[in-house]
Amino acid sequence: MAFYIRRIFRGIMTLFIIVTIVFFATRLTGDPLMWLLPDDAPMEAMELLSARLGLDRPYHEQYIRYLQSAFRGDFGNSFLYRRSVTALFMERIPRSLWLMAYSLAFGIIFGIPVGILAALNRNKPLDRFLMTSSFLAYAVPNFVLGIFLILFFSLFLRWLPSGGYGGWRYLIMPVFTFGASSAGLIARLMRSSMLDVVRKDFIRTAHAKGLSRRTVIIKHALRIAVLPVITVVGLQIPRLIAGSFVIETIFSWPGAGRLVIQAARTRDFPVLQFAVLITAVCVVVANTLVDISYSLLDPRIKYE
Repeated sequence: MAFYIRRIFRGIMTLFIIVTIVFFATRLTGDPLMWLLPDDAPMEAMELLSARLGLDRPYHEQYIRYLQSAFRGDFGNSFLYRRSVTALFMERIPRSLWLMAYSLAFGIIFGIPVGILAALNRNKPLDRFLMTSSFLAYAVPNFVLGIFLILFFSLFLRWLPSGGYGGWRYLIMPVFTFGASSAGLIARLMRSSMLDVVRKDFIRTAHAKGLSRRTVIIKHALRIAVLPVITVVGLQIPRLIAGSFVIETIFSWPGAGRLVIQAARTRDFPVLQFAVLITAVCVVVANTLVDISYSLLDPRIKYE
């Protein structure tokens, strides 16, 4: 219990430090008024808008007011949309979450079986083919793969829509582009972990007892070999969040990633601050869940 309390405290402190750094760093990027007013706007209009947005105050006063509002659950209004950033993200986050969930599921569903199959056929042609494919899936950048899929399946074959949001056909290319690198990484790690586990004494004992190879692999080896994969899946969360910006831009997916890209371009500080806060919360929660899952899957692991 003490371990989890320490993790929660560290997580809260991490969030506080990240929010503080982002708050001041965003204000060093420039003045957002140039995106909110025309070039020939009079000085009076700029001063009035700056006062309305609270940008005329010193940075430390803006920071204190932001923290006070955040503790009340008010993260401010978007400079560009003039709406609550919470409402903006609540509209778009579900679309981004579905895209990330499907992509991560794709990586797990394909990566784990491919890694196991490669390990059971070590140094055979099938092993070399699967590992080469996994390496390419992991190494090819998302934007290169995405553009290639659009050119081939949308422009050349005209089988799939090039972008947008709709039925299952709109999901195929983004999910494959997004999940391919995760599948490649998980497959290679699963193969390495499985090869290490099958050499353990308890696996040889299970074989000596007359258990079938399938039973030994699924019920005994897989439970231990999957532990490093769980760590990688947890670390994939921030990678998926960052990758969603690129994927949503390439495939015109109306999710939170495109909103953040637009906010970065227009210096929409409240949107950027809320986006970083959500990302940090997801990373902290994911890492905590990984630690908990370790102790559940392997009783030998104890936290003090």
